[in-house]
Formats: sequence, C-alpha cells, structure tokens
Amino acid sequence: MQEEPQGIVLASASSRRCELLEQVGIPFQIIPSSIDETLLADETAEDHAIRLSRDKALEVAGRQAVAGRWFIGSDTIVVRDNVILGKPFDAAEARQMLTSLSGRSHRVISGYAVHDRDSGQTISAAVVTRVFFKKLTSREIEGYIATGEPFDKAGAYAIQGIGSFMVPRIEGSYTNVVGLPLCEVIAALEEMAAIELFSK
Repeated sequence: MQEEPQGIVLASASSRRCELLEQVGIPFQIIPSSIDETLLADETAEDHAIRLSRDKALEVAGRQAVAGRWFIGSDTIVVRDNVILGKPFDAAEARQMLTSLSGRSHRVISGYAVHDRDSGQTISAAVVTRVFFKKLTSREIEGYIATGEPFDKAGAYAIQGIGSFMVPRIEGSYTNVVGLPLCEVIAALEEMAAIELFSK
C-alpha cells in the first residue's frame, strides 16, 4: 500500500464534522473509528465524551495501514436533567424527546481529542453549550418529525438544519452543538503545529 503524505485524519464519518473542518479550509482524510461507545458506570457525561473522543482518535491512529500524523476524535452528547438523549429509534421516541426539551434548556457536550502519532501527545477536553428551546406546539413537533431530520441526531434535532426554528438562543459554542467545537480543535491543531491558519 502506497502511503499518503502525513496529514490530518478525522476519526468520524459525521457529515457535520466534515463540513465544519471544510469550511475553514483544513485538509483532512476521513477514517471512521470502530470503538465501543457504551457508557461506563459512574461516568459523567463530560468524562464519557472525552473518553470516547480520545478512544476514537487513538484507535484509528493505532492502525498501521493508516497514513496520517494528527488524529481528531469527537463525540457529542445531549443531556437533559442528567439524562443522556441519544438518537431516537422511532417517531414515538423522537416525539418524547422533543416534548421533554420544549420550553426549557438542556446541555450539549462535545468531547474532542487531537492525537499526534509522532510525539504521542494528545490534547483532549469537553466543551459545554446550553441550548434553549421555545415552547413547541404539537403541530410543530409532528411536522418536524415528518421531515425525517430528528432520526440520526442526538436529542432528535439539528440546530444547523430545520431544527433551528426551535432554538431562540444558546449560551456557548455554536459549532459545539453542530458536533465539533471548532475553535478548540483548531487551537489544538495549531499548538501541535499541524496547521498554520492564514500563513503566507
């Protein structure tokens, strides 16, 4: 196998994370991780997100056949009343999640990890954003479910999509809610000399 030039690898198949990196002009390749994402006993949502992010980056970096130097892992969790809301299985679960979020706030936690395969250094942390929902009518909930957008989204909504109609404001990072805390990830890549923004 002919190796590609060393570069940045995103250990995720998320189209949203890809779009965020692309919009700032960072070149990268996509190689999804295959780790177990089970929540451990007594693990906080923040710890869970950081551990999965780190495990994703390290798992892909550990594959000898993969060319690359810097590996990005990330995991996004929606938390309401200390309950983690995953992706809804069906319309009934999506309806339950959206109803529970209606008219109140919740937290979106994204862990991230950037691993330098050459030095062995890993920078990882979690970013928390509070998201506020307007009071939703049953027609709005049913109409939104009918679009199909909630079904592959944690918490049953996408702030960057049709679901934006539900969110009057947030406190914190917008890209964190989309799925990747871009400011923090870029800072980590810069610290590791993986990128140099606006270089001549």
